[in-house]
Amino acid sequence: MILSTANPTDAVAPHDTVLVIDDSPEILGIINALLKRDYRVKAANSGEKGLTLALAEPKPDIILLDIMMPEMNGHEVCRRLKADRATRDIPVIFLTAMNNEADEETGFALGAVDYITKPISGPILLARVRTHLGMKLAADFIKDKNIFLVGEVSKRARELEFIQDVTILTLASLAETRDNETGNHLRRTQHYVRVLAEHLQRHPHFSLLLTRTNIELITKSAPLHDIGKVGIPDHILLKPGRLTANEFFVMQTHPALGKAAIEHAERQMGRSVPFLSFAKEIAYSHQEKWDGSGYPEGLAGENIPIAARLMTVADVYDALISHRVYKPCMSHEAASEIIREGRGTHFDPDVVDAFLKIHEQFREIAARFCEVTEAESIA
Repeated sequence: MILSTANPTDAVAPHDTVLVIDDSPEILGIINALLKRDYRVKAANSGEKGLTLALAEPKPDIILLDIMMPEMNGHEVCRRLKADRATRDIPVIFLTAMNNEADEETGFALGAVDYITKPISGPILLARVRTHLGMKLAADFIKDKNIFLVGEVSKRARELEFIQDVTILTLASLAETRDNETGNHLRRTQHYVRVLAEHLQRHPHFSLLLTRTNIELITKSAPLHDIGKVGIPDHILLKPGRLTANEFFVMQTHPALGKAAIEHAERQMGRSVPFLSFAKEIAYSHQEKWDGSGYPEGLAGENIPIAARLMTVADVYDALISHRVYKPCMSHEAASEIIREGRGTHFDPDVVDAFLKIHEQFREIAARFCEVTEAESIA
């Protein structure tokens, strides 16, 4: 029940609500008389009624709670208030006729903010209520501000992620316009890399690098693996037959060109960009081989960046199952066998083992993003 609201002659109605829970009608009357001019007062003569009123609108901004009550004492009421998400932030001031240090410790441990001893002093009651309402107002402001800031940070993070995606897709699309490979090649290899990375996430050789965040960045960076082909002349890049030794030497420059293109983009922005670090590794090292016979540096084994090792398997598999002007499509089974045969020579053995365990996911990805000319060979 509400014992009283503001005096009708007041120019401004009170905004703060005080809930008083006490089994003594006299105490309820005294507190109502002291607070009614400045606050909206709600009162309950038992713990159960108090808990009900604490959830009713208007919800209290502060609760004055007697400790010694029948059936449910103040400590139990406070415990339930603090256990409920809807009421746990409402400050509780205990009212007590006792002067027991251990009793006060129990109350503070339960989450009370203060004690007022009986008999109640009007000036002390008003001062304590005013102080704790002011503190609650400040706490609510900070909480609301934090919620706003968290929302703003989340919004900015989404905007940054969008910028990252646009940057990568723009660069990848630039390479796509020069190559006879299609956008579906980029999408397929991107998905291959993701499923490989996720499978290897708990592998002891990969777990430190393949965090959820890094897997996302590696996946985003995968479409840039052949960005360097923008610098390869058309008569070599689009040649329908085998390359000559000199032409192959020129083709082997595309990893360095890709890395240089990304570094150039960073210089244009005035600083290195962390999310492009994997893109540089993939572009530069995805043609390296586990036995050191690859290019551009002839790196071997674990000297090859992990992101590039994943990309190597993804890129070779997709090249094998895809139609090119110089070769027909290959079946999934035949491509998988070539990957298996390259274990420990062309490819990282652990990555090949992962591929062989999840090769059906590769088949499914290839089918989902297949070209018309490739559909029969994948099945």
